[in-house]
Amino acid sequence: MQGNPSERPPKVDRILVVDDLPDNCFLLQTMLKSEGYQVEVADSGPAALHKITTCPPDLVLLDVMMPGMDGFEVTRQLRHDPALPFIPVLLVTGHSDPEPADGFDAGADDFVRKPIDFDLLLNRIRAILQPVS
Repeated sequence: MQGNPSERPPKVDRILVVDDLPDNCFLLQTMLKSEGYQVEVADSGPAALHKITTCPPDLVLLDVMMPGMDGFEVTRQLRHDPALPFIPVLLVTGHSDPEPADGFDAGADDFVRKPIDFDLLLNRIRAILQPVS
């Protein structure tokens, strides 16, 4: 028995994981793919901005502390680009210095600390990406 041809398959949310450490990218990519997300990775702020402007994801999971261009600067550039649609940004940091307010001031939607509690992270991602009814 076949489904109704007019029914579309459910949309798969695309997440861009940005971290300068390959192990962190791999871990997040593996975990998010196992939850059904389509995942791309970038290893720097400039690489992330290029991917975002080329093919905007549904969510950016962005490390704060990266060499060259940190996550705050990437977020500010995204928020100041009128050509881009609104893309939620979830900042991730392993440092205690940046405060969530710093991320929100830059335009981020949420903020989590490393080591990452994956249940917490998934709950926040689901809350950000939940369909609007």
